[in-house]
Amino acid sequence: MTSLAERQAALVAALTSGAPVPEGFDARLVGTARVALLRKRAGEVARQWPELAAALGPRWVREWSAWAAARPTNGSLRDGWDFARDLAARGALPRAAGAELAAREAALRYDGRSAPRPRRLPALRRAGGSITVQAAGRVRVLRR
Repeated sequence: MTSLAERQAALVAALTSGAPVPEGFDARLVGTARVALLRKRAGEVARQWPELAAALGPRWVREWSAWAAARPTNGSLRDGWDFARDLAARGALPRAAGAELAAREAALRYDGRSAPRPRRLPALRRAGGSITVQAAGRVRVLRR
């Protein structure tokens, strides 16, 4: 017999990271709630990454949801960063979003596991055809 806490954890996993729907729950209703949560996450990430969302346009929610469906959230800043890096690695990052990713990469250190931290030393970053430099806390886009 599973405890209430275990059942709740299984339900949260089904809603947020693609785990199977636990026994005793209506799969259709859990699926509907899951889609709603993915849309909510997409909106939160779009607020943190407006150029990325705008560059994908009408494909934003669909592409974001397909990527995020099996990934639990790490917060909208990190989720968007991971998504943008994934797009860049696949050669699918829109040019318009390249400057946004390059600027974040130049301003902050992010290893994909822990929270981003400000860079102390100058940095030069490239993404999606853009080149960005950070020095003395200021970020400049050299080429879009």
